[in-house]
Amino acid sequence: MTLSILNNIFLISMPGGSEWILIIVVVLLMFGGKKIPELMRGIGRGMREFNDAKNNVKTEIEDGMKEKDNK
Repeated sequence: MTLSILNNIFLISMPGGSEWILIIVVVLLMFGGKKIPELMRGIGRGMREFNDAKNNVKTEIEDGMKEKDNK
């Protein structure tokens, strides 16, 4: 029962079609058409750096577990 309540709360909090249009218009007004590609590139770089760091930490943890098993 609590899972269905959480699902309903999550679905209610998601923006609908008209809200997405409003969000896009506000972003266009704030940044302008020329700045949006730069913004997206910056977001992409940030996501790539985050994933690289996450993978490095995962690799270090796995290597540490292998070293512990070998001892």
